[in-house]
Amino acid sequence: MPSPETLACARKSMLCWLATVDAQGQPNVSPKEIFALYGSEHLLIANIASPSSVRNIMANPHVCVSFVDVFVQKGFKVSGTARNVRPQDMDYEKWAKPLSAMAGPRFPIRSVIVIRVTQCESILAPSYQLYPDETTEQSQAASAMRAYGVRPLVDRN
Repeated sequence: MPSPETLACARKSMLCWLATVDAQGQPNVSPKEIFALYGSEHLLIANIASPSSVRNIMANPHVCVSFVDVFVQKGFKVSGTARNVRPQDMDYEKWAKPLSAMAGPRFPIRSVIVIRVTQCESILAPSYQLYPDETTEQSQAASAMRAYGVRPLVDRN
């Protein structure tokens, strides 16, 4: 399901944003920093400090996750159904293994949110659609760098 572009965006992203909905229909969006695409159909998210997300998934398994490169202002939205896999579950090690190395000893993984991906869509800043002749990844990145007060890294090789 995820395209090579989606995979590349996810690998470059420092955070993803998980959207869930509770039993009363109240939405919740929270950042996740330990995550990985797994195979062709799954996205794994480490539950480090996510009691609301886990509780919401138990009430409603439909979720949405976004990855956005804040500099070029492009990304992907991944939708699917989630389940919470706990350490006592038989398949926990399978799902936790790709995340454990990323988490290291600093971040205890309480459980793994396993999302079966059903849809992927691109996310674009409106400038790409409203001003296609003048909007490029380079112009968006330059604008974002000015706004954030940062400079590109200089290659020292």
